[in-house]
Amino acid sequence: MPLDPPTSDGRFGEFGGRFVPETLVPACMELEAAFAEAWSDPAFRAELDGLLRDYAGRPSPLTVCDRLSTELGVQVLLKREDLNHTGSHKINNVLGQALLARRMGKERLVAETGAGQHGVATATAAALLGMACTVYMGEVDMRRQELNVFRMRLLGAEVRAAMSGSRTLKDAINEAMRDWVATVESTHYCLGSVMGPHPYPWMVRELHTVIGTEAREQCAALLGGDGLPDVVTACVGGGSNAIGIFSGFAGTRAELVGVEPAGGAAVGRGAPGVVHGSKSFLLQDEWGQVQEAESISAGLDYPGIGPEHAHLAAAGLARYEQVDDREVIEAFALLSRTEGIIPALEPAHALAWISRDREALAGRTVLLNLSGRGDKDVAQMMEHLG
Repeated sequence: MPLDPPTSDGRFGEFGGRFVPETLVPACMELEAAFAEAWSDPAFRAELDGLLRDYAGRPSPLTVCDRLSTELGVQVLLKREDLNHTGSHKINNVLGQALLARRMGKERLVAETGAGQHGVATATAAALLGMACTVYMGEVDMRRQELNVFRMRLLGAEVRAAMSGSRTLKDAINEAMRDWVATVESTHYCLGSVMGPHPYPWMVRELHTVIGTEAREQCAALLGGDGLPDVVTACVGGGSNAIGIFSGFAGTRAELVGVEPAGGAAVGRGAPGVVHGSKSFLLQDEWGQVQEAESISAGLDYPGIGPEHAHLAAAGLARYEQVDDREVIEAFALLSRTEGIIPALEPAHALAWISRDREALAGRTVLLNLSGRGDKDVAQMMEHLG
């Protein structure tokens, strides 16, 4: 049973919606209609599938981690989104949105980024299709992800620093949305996760279902029996990589587990509220003011979660665990040492949960979406690991 579509007003249960200024309502409605039309057009789907295959390198493989599994007592399978072109799952969504923007007659892409991977993917798609590109990134994140800032600029994108608030992902989204309001006639906002106003949570989810579809087929070929892992897990900030792999296993016996950073645990510590165009769980104080998130990983340094994840949590269809920075650092080193795979800090959160809960998971099969590679984080980890 696939994940349900949103209601006509963009709701997943009580979450989601379209909370935007009146000036953006027509743009959101135009985008919704354009995506629905394109997604049902075989020619659009064929062009996107061709790019995902011949440019991005799909299908991404499924890797059995023998040494890691022996050490943990848990059979760990990795869905290798780190092997995609640009180094993460982000390229799936960005190629689809860039093709859609071109179909709509837009000449420019604007995006936000935290860890830089979505920014790199957006700059890559813009270069491929000959479009202008501006990426907003928090000034703090620009310092800790200097390599990705250089990559974006090398690809021809303009990178603008977000200097307000915590100067991280939340503030980059604010700046990107302001830009979109001012330039909506010529610009498409290429939002990088399953958040924001409708249709973004739905559209980004659909563009990432390729992860779950592939993983379901690969597990069926590998595991025998009913072909299902016992647990499917992924890190969650906004939650695009998690919703992508969850989509292949929703409604089965597989348990769905999202893993948040302890300092940004919107499900673990948050309450319903509205930010960036939709209702979801948010970190907020008693007066409803959004609080700052904290995470060692720039890509998860966000005080909210995608509205569909909020719905899955509230409905008991998925559960959400939290891990701290120390556990993440240990998991980062563990996968590197046992399998020769250096993970991004974001998916290292999911591995940290597996490692911590290894006794409860003993003898089970766990599928982890390895959403990105760790090249971008090596300099940061040198400071922590010496």
